[in-house]
Amino acid sequence: MNRGRNAGALSISPGSGLPWRKLLDAFPKQEARAAKTVRSRGRKIGMDITWVTDRIGVGGGIWNAENMAAVARAGITHIIDMQIEFDDTPLAKAHGIAVCWNPVDDDFEPKEAEVFERGVEFALTALEQRETKVFIHCAAGVHRAPMMTLAVLSVMGWTTEDAMDLIEGRRPVADFAEVYVRSVEDYLKGRG
Repeated sequence: MNRGRNAGALSISPGSGLPWRKLLDAFPKQEARAAKTVRSRGRKIGMDITWVTDRIGVGGGIWNAENMAAVARAGITHIIDMQIEFDDTPLAKAHGIAVCWNPVDDDFEPKEAEVFERGVEFALTALEQRETKVFIHCAAGVHRAPMMTLAVLSVMGWTTEDAMDLIEGRRPVADFAEVYVRSVEDYLKGRG
């Protein structure tokens, strides 16, 4: 349920034909770093990270050691891995990055409160420490990672509507399926 508020947002994609330097001028430096796609021999390398706050990022899968090294260089100290497809823990160990593997299927079915509680408690504990950064991701950064980011921001005091606006404003590919939003709202009611 992408509510269409970001229809005018600039989208950067490989092969778009737009000069990279001009695109950099269109974004604040932090956003440009998150949007940058590096091409090498026709393969995409690098990380898909969108910073929704100065310490919370949301994005797609890490998948390999090179990308995990990029995550470490970005200053990320904690990862909430929402993908059922791949556990980041072995890759993160070499960099001293703490991982909460919270595997969830992107099946458009309601999610249990325990899923949110694991991720939220991990994020809140991490954010109590100065200089920590949390990266919340799934395979593509479209459904599961934005869903968990919504839960984290909501527990931190954001209204769900304002948190969705922030996430979609920073990451236009985020899509809030109604069943996932209801799952977050049910979790929040249970915390009350």
